Amino acid sequence: MVRMSVEQPLWQALTAYRMLTLLYALTLYVLSFHHYDHPLGAGAYMAVLTVWTALTFRMVSSAERCTRRFLVGDLSVAVVGILLTPLVDTHDRIAEGTPTLPSIWTAGAVLGFAIKGGWRWAAWASTVVCAANIIERGGFAQDTVHMLLLVWVASVAIGYIVEVARASERTLARALQIEAATRERERLARDIHDSVLQVLAMVQRRGAAIGGEAAELGRMAGEQQVALRTLVSTGLVTPPRTAPDRRAAALAPDDDPEGADAEPCDLRALLAPRTGAKVTLSEPGAPVFLPAHAARELAAAVGASLDNVRAHAGEEARAWILVEDEPGAVMVTVRDDGPGIPEGRLADAEREGRLGVALSIRGRLRDLGGTAEWISAPGQGTEVELTVPKAPVPSGTSASTDAPSADDPSADDKGKAAR
Repeated sequence: MVRMSVEQPLWQALTAYRMLTLLYALTLYVLSFHHYDHPLGAGAYMAVLTVWTALTFRMVSSAERCTRRFLVGDLSVAVVGILLTPLVDTHDRIAEGTPTLPSIWTAGAVLGFAIKGGWRWAAWASTVVCAANIIERGGFAQDTVHMLLLVWVASVAIGYIVEVARASERTLARALQIEAATRERERLARDIHDSVLQVLAMVQRRGAAIGGEAAELGRMAGEQQVALRTLVSTGLVTPPRTAPDRRAAALAPDDDPEGADAEPCDLRALLAPRTGAKVTLSEPGAPVFLPAHAARELAAAVGASLDNVRAHAGEEARAWILVEDEPGAVMVTVRDDGPGIPEGRLADAEREGRLGVALSIRGRLRDLGGTAEWISAPGQGTEVELTVPKAPVPSGTSASTDAPSADDPSADDKGKAAR
């Protein structure tokens, strides 16, 4: 597939511009040959300019060939021609605003900087050319200032347009890649749905109906079915794990190297392994980045919430994980279809000294500067909202996620509880 570039037409136009302006400069020299003080000196420079333009014809045909060394050399040839003009031309002609030896060929050198390096390179090259022209005229003549200002503005504008075009090209290329990947994923999903997923679903149903060891086989087939669906739909790998493995992962201490904590981590990849036949994950289509330590702690809190669902709502209870990437924070909601939390259970648990997983979850979120809220009603399941700010929280800062006191009656009034 041929790669199209928005810059290539600009390089082609610059190549044509250099050739045409060379012919224009040579024409001016021929017409003014008898007016020069030293026509042979002017002719020598024009010969050098012609040879240089011919030898470097291919250098301005693409961004790869147009190197920084060539651009500096091209600009040097133009500046030398400007500064050489007072030595070969008469003072009266210079005072009248007669074009310099390279004339408008000089703009081609500046445009090369603009196309190659953007508006900053263009501004630098234009400034050098302006200074050379002011030295050549011996002062700030009005017509010279107008011409130089036009060259400076035009080159900077072209450089800025080139930068915008490059950014647009990168965005378009990325969009095309995503579209191609999405189409391929949809094709794979269709093929897999018509074959592998249907077989796994049948194994899951038959295993549950037969019972015994076949039920365990059906459960494993169900987990593989969910993992495969997640893989073809989001690209996230979800290896199946048993309940004890999930609980151990949720409560295990952080053993990653300290240096990795500062690196951003996609929260989706950490939550994907926690899905299964009874757990559904809904996440944004784009990565949800958090600092590695915060992402691991939040994923561990989600794991603890799922363990809580299995322990209090039963192994057959279904759970849903919803990930929301907000401008200033990441919110993860864990909802189940269990019996809910009876009113007053939190206060009873605190009086008995049984804070359980709720304190572990709140403690993790408090250390991250986030919040954890339980919303439940008898017979309507339980919803846990875990919120973590994206900005790092200074050490020692505590958010309002501490477990409520046993003497605080608002815990029951708000319908918030922990298990």
